[in-house]
Amino acid sequence: MPATCLVVMGVSGAGKSTIAAHLADELGWPMAEADEFHPEANIAKMSAGTPLTDADRIPWLEALRAWIDERGADGESVVVTCSALKRTYRDVLRRAGVRVRFVHLSGSVDTVGGRLSGRSGHFMPPALLESQFADLEPLDADEDGVALDVSDAPDSITATALDRLGLRSGGRGDAPADTNAPG
Repeated sequence: MPATCLVVMGVSGAGKSTIAAHLADELGWPMAEADEFHPEANIAKMSAGTPLTDADRIPWLEALRAWIDERGADGESVVVTCSALKRTYRDVLRRAGVRVRFVHLSGSVDTVGGRLSGRSGHFMPPALLESQFADLEPLDADEDGVALDVSDAPDSITATALDRLGLRSGGRGDAPADTNAPG
């Protein structure tokens, strides 16, 4: 059976790092932050308040997919954070040699914006949030994953994700695909 990669996705400030860390702890899987795979040019653009283009994002997504493939080749399941805003971006990740499943953290502009404005030490300025919401394409019915509301507590979001993905026992994620209706 192939390994699994859980991609915790959503706009900046949705809580990807927090939920991914909870999921990784619960499952005992290693975790990677997609932000660490950005080339310096991407970080400089975002730090300057310039949204990334699709051309900027593809090499970044391919580097993340390569990391997933390296772990998967050893049979290791992983959790990653990645905005994965567009279907085309998720398709790059889905070409990994593992089962790729998504946990879409969904929330209102007000909720996420409030969180983002209170965050410090991150290169993603709150001014780019509108461009992220404009680019965001929710999971399609044929994408393996769930959409969960970010207004719940992190422990509740984590438990719901594990339950809806059939991973409660720390399994490899071989349960049938769940619907991606908002949770």
